[in-house]
Amino acid sequence: MGGRRALHYVLKVADRPQTARFFRDVLGMKVLRHEEFEEGCKATCNGPYDGKWSKTMIGFGSEDSHFVVELTYNYGVGEYRLGNDFLGLTLQSSQAILNAKQMNWPLSEVSPGLFQTEAPGGYKFFLEDRTQPNADPVQKVTVAVSSLQKSTTYWSDLLGLRVFHEDKAKKRVLLGYSDSQCKLELQDIGGSVDHAAAFGRIAFACPKDELATIEATMKRENHKILTPLVSLDTPGKATVQVVILADPDGHEICFVGDEAFRELSQIDPNADQLLNDAMSADKSDEWFAKHQRQKPSA
Repeated sequence: MGGRRALHYVLKVADRPQTARFFRDVLGMKVLRHEEFEEGCKATCNGPYDGKWSKTMIGFGSEDSHFVVELTYNYGVGEYRLGNDFLGLTLQSSQAILNAKQMNWPLSEVSPGLFQTEAPGGYKFFLEDRTQPNADPVQKVTVAVSSLQKSTTYWSDLLGLRVFHEDKAKKRVLLGYSDSQCKLELQDIGGSVDHAAAFGRIAFACPKDELATIEATMKRENHKILTPLVSLDTPGKATVQVVILADPDGHEICFVGDEAFRELSQIDPNADQLLNDAMSADKSDEWFAKHQRQKPSA
């Protein structure tokens, strides 16, 4: 599994300007790429929506060496109902804590040296009060599971993630592909996992030749495959191959061929301006306000 790596987590966002402000000005992340699409993704990258949408990759550095966030914006959707599936993203940055305080962004200390804040839409972020490292500050993504044993078996035995730490008393396990990568933390919540409408997706890269093997393994073990191996086109960029899975609790997992993804994921120096231009041109909020209607919720 040496060629596999964690790439990003997908969040659906309804308030794009405020979300961009949170990630850029509070967390201190940079816009890496921004792309606009006229119709829904055939691998449901933007969720179950067929209309116009955008994808903004944002993080502390290239996905070659950093775990980033994919902000998915569906035009015309004003709110996404949160479930209990995404429990938070943890990063190490005393600067982000200082930024939040200076901007009066809601912030609370949940334990000594650990602060909790929220992105627009209610997504939780945990900030460790330590100097931001030169390497990736993003430490882990935490998701809820209904059976820690069943989920650990799935992620470790079938997908090859290594168990780095297990806390039996708190019913959680930390997994990953290497010491230097962002980890996935599974937290047993003692009940069913509700993905609601805001459900996300975690993405990993692997050598292209392993995609078919991953798909075959899931078929053999009778686990869910949401999107069989398929090629996805991005205008003017590399075509990538992906397979989309669902774990025992329905968490969506994307595996993408690493070789083409490294080409696709190159940082675009114009990304920040492209996002700004898209937000300036987005008149959906004005249209709904003018017609005294609310943007529909999902």
